[in-house]
Amino acid sequence: MEDCIFCKILKEEAPASFVFRGDRVSAFMDLNPINKGHVLVVPNEHHKRFSSIDNETVGEMFKTAQVILKSIESSRIPCEGANLFVSDGEVAGQEPPHTHLHIAPRFKGDGYRMGFSGTAADESPRNKLDETARLIVANLS
Repeated sequence: MEDCIFCKILKEEAPASFVFRGDRVSAFMDLNPINKGHVLVVPNEHHKRFSSIDNETVGEMFKTAQVILKSIESSRIPCEGANLFVSDGEVAGQEPPHTHLHIAPRFKGDGYRMGFSGTAADESPRNKLDETARLIVANLS
């Protein structure tokens, strides 16, 4: 995609601090880190949504994230745990529109809160959960 900043980074048309370059995926430091050591793992091909990425590339994203997280844990970077997450789509907070997997090192007292602020109480009863599960199962491929 012509105006995608991650595509520009991958083509070396924009600066980035790379920690990994591979055939399918690459990883570089997040410009706005949650904490020191926050890395993004991206497919080398442009994919706006996570569901459009082939299985091999998805697997490579997570394998690469695991290797990088092990390296972070072995370094002097504070890391008592980590958040690994994908924000998929603008409504989910995805910026920019190129799928990426966050590796965000965490430590006690870092001041960052991640989680869900609430639940839809009317969706919590078992019969509603079972109904939603059936909708998902019916469309699995």
